[in-house]
Amino acid sequence: MCLRGIPSERLVELTGINRRITYWRERRGLTQSDFGALMGRSRSWVQKLESGDRQLDPRISVLEKVSEVLSVRLDVLLSDEASAQAAECVDAAEVAAIRAALHRYDVVTGVFDTAGSAVPSLEAVSRQASYGWEAFQAAHYSALGRLLPDLIVAAQLAAAAADPGQRRDAVRQLSLVYQLVTVVLLKFSDAALGWHAADRAILVAEQSADPVVMASATRFIADALLHIGQQGAAVQMCTAAAARLHDDLMVGSPAGISVFGMLFLKGAVAAAAVGDTSGCADLLAAAESAAGRLGRDGNAMWTGFGPTNCQVHRVATHVLLGDGSAACAAAEKIEPAALASLPRERRAAHLVDVAHGLAMSGQRDKALSTLLAAERLAAQEVHCRPYAREVITGLARTSVPVPSRELRGLAERAGAEL
Repeated sequence: MCLRGIPSERLVELTGINRRITYWRERRGLTQSDFGALMGRSRSWVQKLESGDRQLDPRISVLEKVSEVLSVRLDVLLSDEASAQAAECVDAAEVAAIRAALHRYDVVTGVFDTAGSAVPSLEAVSRQASYGWEAFQAAHYSALGRLLPDLIVAAQLAAAAADPGQRRDAVRQLSLVYQLVTVVLLKFSDAALGWHAADRAILVAEQSADPVVMASATRFIADALLHIGQQGAAVQMCTAAAARLHDDLMVGSPAGISVFGMLFLKGAVAAAAVGDTSGCADLLAAAESAAGRLGRDGNAMWTGFGPTNCQVHRVATHVLLGDGSAACAAAEKIEPAALASLPRERRAAHLVDVAHGLAMSGQRDKALSTLLAAERLAAQEVHCRPYAREVITGLARTSVPVPSRELRGLAERAGAEL
């Protein structure tokens, strides 16, 4: 048998196969013994395979079984380039693990058999959740697929086991975990599962009786509504929460003001998605008023909220409204130093929006250079996010006479269609 012109008897000579197998085994959370059992082999066999023992010939049939067990394509095992590209994103196997965690009986009911098992501390859950948010905002998405399934279970278990004095803190942390799960799933276009996580987040937030957490959860369920095509409901969700929680949030806390402002920004995006220019403008103005009250850019409750984020969302709404020229004009008003203060994920997502606006207004060369700048800033945002791939594909299909070498290279790295 021959694959890509490489005889199967020479596959053992390809450097890196053993390293790639080790990486994907560990990413799937499997010990050498676990992996060996799934392969129908011993732990010592796995050790030899991963050490590159030349007496162990990884023939195609073996590698096909490895790819099946590890839920990766065969070319990912055979190529450093393909493996590196696949490693960047939260993949289908990891989304399936998140789904399985969300659907566990004890997670759904909050009823755990804790006899003989260690209950994670709230501090440990908080640390892991903070790490997850930091990874997300840094656009290091590859870490999140491994983190979230276990974190869901740990946070739910910690909440179930919390004594009355810790109950509020426990459900607060649980809601923040579900909010993180929501934003990751929506980023990678699993809207139905994202809605499921968002619904959990807001129900748990209500149990916390913490207005900041309640408002934060509302912005994510609004985002989920937007992704499942319920833009009007998303606007109503944001405005209703803002009216209900206004007095509690606007007492001067940076976290309260930030989540209050984000409600309006999410609402503005939803209004733009249905072409409601007037409603979008009103919601942006309300967000800018909250940003003025805050007085600076910040990142309370992982919002990145402040005057600059309002400008960034203005660009995004112009794109959604189909006005590329207005999007470009709005982007030019953002001070580079102010933009640099935002989390990396938000900056890279903004550059993709700007590129979309440039492409819409016929400035294709600038659109490409902006996408390449976004890739340099946060490669995983451009390579992994379906929206970024759509912008790349749209740019390629309007290129005359054919896409440039640079654009073809970008499309290949991102897995975008040409």
